[in-house]
Amino acid sequence: MTRTSTFALLTLALSPALAFAQSDREVAEHMVTRSANVCPGHSTERTTPTVKKVPVGALRVMLDRGLVMCPDRRLDASAPAVFYGRVGVFAWNPEVPAAATVIVKQIDQMTRKDEYPVETLVWDEKGTALTQQTVPAFEPRPGAAVLYKVR
Repeated sequence: MTRTSTFALLTLALSPALAFAQSDREVAEHMVTRSANVCPGHSTERTTPTVKKVPVGALRVMLDRGLVMCPDRRLDASAPAVFYGRVGVFAWNPEVPAAATVIVKQIDQMTRKDEYPVETLVWDEKGTALTQQTVPAFEPRPGAAVLYKVR
């Protein structure tokens, strides 16, 4: 085999892997698109700034697992960040300044451990877990399917 054909063979072998590689910007855009498809409270102005704060590695894990980030203005200021475990949705109230910071921290911690409980988890604006807290139920956009993969 000549050098040229070896190089061509190596290039062809690596091209599928390169096709699946996504830039950090593309990963964030995919999460915003998923939010747009699933979340009734989605708007680019509310979703994008918080998605961009999440470490790209965490976003990749979320996309792989089918997890979604949804802004939800129905959440109370005393409990502005929620993980709906049954459906794999992280929600935050974009009108509460600390909510984005809390949800980003929780996403980072949970994706590092790769543990997603089935219960609904609720946090206050300081990131403290709340118990016995009532929050609105998550309802996806009409016709949307949440693709959360339980492992």
